[in-house]
Amino acid sequence: MKIFENIHIDWLGKRKLFYMLSTSLFLIGMLSIIFRGLGFGIDFKGGTEIVLQFQKPINISEMRTEVEKLNLGTIEVKTFGGETGALVRTELQEIPKQVYPRVLSSIEKEIDNTLPGVERKIIDSTSNSVTFQFPNPDTTNIIVDKLFEAGFQTSKVSEELTNVQMVVSVGIGDWIKENLRDKYADNPFTILKEDRVGPKVGSELKQDAIIAIILSLIVILIYLAFRFKFIFAFGAVLALFHDVLITLGFYAILYDVIPGLNLEIDLTVVAAFLTLIGYSINDTVIVFDRVRENMKIHKTMPLLELLNASINRTMSRTILTGGTTLLSVTVLLIFGGEVLRAFAFTLFFGIIIGTYSSIFVASALVLEYATKYNKKVQF
Repeated sequence: MKIFENIHIDWLGKRKLFYMLSTSLFLIGMLSIIFRGLGFGIDFKGGTEIVLQFQKPINISEMRTEVEKLNLGTIEVKTFGGETGALVRTELQEIPKQVYPRVLSSIEKEIDNTLPGVERKIIDSTSNSVTFQFPNPDTTNIIVDKLFEAGFQTSKVSEELTNVQMVVSVGIGDWIKENLRDKYADNPFTILKEDRVGPKVGSELKQDAIIAIILSLIVILIYLAFRFKFIFAFGAVLALFHDVLITLGFYAILYDVIPGLNLEIDLTVVAAFLTLIGYSINDTVIVFDRVRENMKIHKTMPLLELLNASINRTMSRTILTGGTTLLSVTVLLIFGGEVLRAFAFTLFFGIIIGTYSSIFVASALVLEYATKYNKKVQF
């Protein structure tokens, strides 16, 4: 397919207009980040992750609606390992105090169902666990096994043969199970695992994500400095900063504005930003490759004309590649569900801004450098 093949558009002649546009978007975004802040997901704020395993396939949208009724704060619900598994993430790290007695009562009821009237004593109780003591080791072993089969996270306090104590984790998963048991009476489920992410771990993940993005930009700068001239590398990396910061600004602007559009930043969104960086730099490198080829062919052509000619000749490839990618991302944005929506939005907006920056940031910076310092750019 051949489109936009013989165009003659003076892209960089209009660069000052687009400088104003980029500056406006950047300032609005930064002000939104400063005054409104960014919404961070459970990966960065800390919280609890629970995996449920059902006997039959489930409708994840219906389950998400049911879990949202439990007042567990910000939650994520998605399939896990197939149609019978579900992953629930919540910002809470322990069940609310008013809920604790109900969960404890559920544990006691399960013990009575296993061995009616068995003698027991609670010897320790925290917000995350409760420890029982039974008359003998055999009773303890039976109850540990039965409660584990029933979906409770149980274990013996000690592996010694004389152990008579059992510890049961009391977490968000137990509260979810207590409330969903009747809803899914015809589709029993168990809690496979319940992991907690503390605020310190979330903070470390946030720091690692920032380091990953910065390191990727530095490596790209070094690579392009060897492949092209340093000014080309600097322009390309400045364009990537431009893409990332403006996209982040849109996160701050649109957070909690559009219903159903989850714009919280989590590890999935960080992956989208890294993908965006790779996509954007690929488009910029293609333009710069054409610039290098044209410089060798048209040695006396003014830099402005040469840059415009290079952009025009790569425009067909840019439109076709970007357009098909945008179509795929649009499908994810509309039909990908809540979990993939922020990821798809990042790529959708990032592809547009990345293509824009390849022309009006990366290429324009090379032209401004050569014009201001009267430098002859050559390879």
